[in-house]
Amino acid sequence: MAYFTWKETGLSSDCASLPAMAARFEEAAALMRRMAAEGFQLERHSDGQHITHPDPSVFEAYGFINEESPVRQLTLLN
Repeated sequence: MAYFTWKETGLSSDCASLPAMAARFEEAAALMRRMAAEGFQLERHSDGQHITHPDPSVFEAYGFINEESPVRQLTLLN
């Protein structure tokens, strides 16, 4: 029987069917579109893709954890 291996594991590892996977991806896509409309941006860096927002309060309102180094975070304070 022909097959291929699905290697993405973070978003769909607990899905039991293709429709469940589709629903999960649709939910994620809706969230990404909403984030883009609210000013979030995707930046490419040597260590991977970073999702950023210029306003720390908006970033925190989503409940995201800031992965920037503590030293860099302190330099952003006024």
